[in-house]
Amino acid sequence: MPASSRYPWLLIGAFFALYFVWGSTYLVIRIGIESWPPMLMAATRFLVAGALLYAFLRWRGAPAPTWPQWRAAGAIGFLLLSCGNGGVTLAEHAGIASGVAALAIATVPLFTLVFGLLFGYRNSRLEWAGILMGLLGIGLLNLGTNLQASPMGAALILFAAAAWAFGSVWSKTLPLPQGAMASAAQMLVGGAALLLGSFLSGERLTQMPTAAGWGALAYLIFLGSILAFSAYMYLLKHVRPAAATSYAYVNPAVAVLLGILFANERIGVEECLAMAVIIGAVVLIGLPQWRKPSATSLKGEMCK
Repeated sequence: MPASSRYPWLLIGAFFALYFVWGSTYLVIRIGIESWPPMLMAATRFLVAGALLYAFLRWRGAPAPTWPQWRAAGAIGFLLLSCGNGGVTLAEHAGIASGVAALAIATVPLFTLVFGLLFGYRNSRLEWAGILMGLLGIGLLNLGTNLQASPMGAALILFAAAAWAFGSVWSKTLPLPQGAMASAAQMLVGGAALLLGSFLSGERLTQMPTAAGWGALAYLIFLGSILAFSAYMYLLKHVRPAAATSYAYVNPAVAVLLGILFANERIGVEECLAMAVIIGAVVLIGLPQWRKPSATSLKGEMCK
């Protein structure tokens, strides 16, 4: 019996977490880095979330990961969380608007198809059309004043999308721990790498974070990491990959709307056109996947 008929409310809750919780994390990250050093905040987020999830799973009787599983989870955690989410955090610290950051991360399905070629996947004509359309969207996005004002931020956000995509595709070939233990191990290793990066870059917490800063960190730990990331891993196992990765259609719109309403962000004409083109490209890429069995489709796609 499919999971959709056995646990319909669990599936609805998981999709809600992906669509709206992950969509809101871009704004919450922006709020948090106003009083936290960026890599230190990301490191604290994942170390605390990973430790809590790991302790809970061990208490419930889940086996500890083996050494090969730790190595595999560490590699994927470094790509998805240290490079992917860490890159988003640094890009927003460099001045990239939260809505534009979410829009750039919506290009992850494009990178996923490209990196899939390295692992033997073959793309359909519709998927290639989506890739070309997505590249056009990236070009339009770079014409906007937001990315032009911060070339370093632009490079970081595209690097983050590429790292998340490569890690997602590579994860299919690695011996990861079972279930939520994979998320816990990835967060622990990814958080440790971010903490090392924070130390080596000379980040310092010069004053206590504000109440808003602490609230942002708590939101990112419990909702953005434990809830939403676990929901993503759950959906990858119980629905087709195109459905699990459909958050890429919704997150940019949620992030842009929240940024305009609560952070006085402004999105130019170029960014609006880029949003339409990139989301259209993601839809094109998703259409063939809806028609394929999940065993033959790519599973990977990005955390926020």
